[in-house]
Amino acid sequence: MSIEAFDRVHLDGTGFDPITEGEVVALVREAVAAGRGGRILTPNIDIMRQAQGDPEVRAYLADADLIVADGMPLVWASRLSGTPLPERVAGSSLVWSLSRGLGHDGRSVFVIGGTPAADGVTDGATRAADRLAAECDGLRIAGTLCPGFGFERDEAAYADFCAKVAGAEPDMVFVGLGFPKQEAVITRLRALMPRAWFIGCGAAVNFVAGDVDRAPRWMQRTGLEWAHRLGTEPRRLAGRYLKHDAPYALRLLAQARRR
Repeated sequence: MSIEAFDRVHLDGTGFDPITEGEVVALVREAVAAGRGGRILTPNIDIMRQAQGDPEVRAYLADADLIVADGMPLVWASRLSGTPLPERVAGSSLVWSLSRGLGHDGRSVFVIGGTPAADGVTDGATRAADRLAAECDGLRIAGTLCPGFGFERDEAAYADFCAKVAGAEPDMVFVGLGFPKQEAVITRLRALMPRAWFIGCGAAVNFVAGDVDRAPRWMQRTGLEWAHRLGTEPRRLAGRYLKHDAPYALRLLAQARRR
C-alpha cells in the first residue's frame, strides 16, 4: 500500500485521502520501516474555513503527506458530492491507533502539549505518554515536552525546544498545541527530522492525559462531538462554532449537493 495509490476527494479546494483509520496506521508503519518520514493533517470544519482565506493554512495542507477528514460534516459533504470518504478519521483516535501500531514494531513516540505541571501534578504530556506506554504494548516513549505559553516567540527557547525533540530521534511526534501553532511547530521540526512522522493532534493530549473528557462514542459517530466540546468549553468555543463554523458547514453541504 502506498500513499500515491489513492485519488484524493476534493472538498472546497482541499484534497482528502479516502482511507480508513486502519489504513493510515498501516501506511505510517510501512513508511517508518522504510525510513520515510511524513506529516498527517486532520482538517475539521474550522480548519477548512480558515484555509479559505489564510495562505499559511493552505501551505500546511500542501505540505501534508496524508490528509484525512476529522469531522462528520466533511464525510457527509463527500457523500453528497458523489465521491464518498470511507469514514471519519479523527486525530484524537489516531493518537491511540498509531501508538498501538507503532508499539507492535517497537517504535517510539514523542508527546508535546497538554496542561502545565502544577501543585505536585506532572504535566499533561508526561501523563499522556505514561498512559500510552501502559496501554500500547511495545511502545517506547522518546520524550515529552509541555512548553510554556508563547515559547515560540523566544528564539532561544524555540531552538532549544526543537533540539530536544530532534535529539530524541522519535519515530512519531504527537503535537498537541492547538491549530495553527502546532502546524507551525511541525513545519520547523520536519526540517530537522526528515525520517520522523508528525501529527498535530489538538486536544488529544489532554484527552489521553485525562484532563478533558472526550465525547461519548455515539456522539463521535453521529457528528455531535462538537456539541460536547461546546458544552465543556462554552466561552472559548461558542463564537467559533456557532458564529463561524456552523454557517461554513451549511454552505459546504449545500455546495456538495449542487455538485
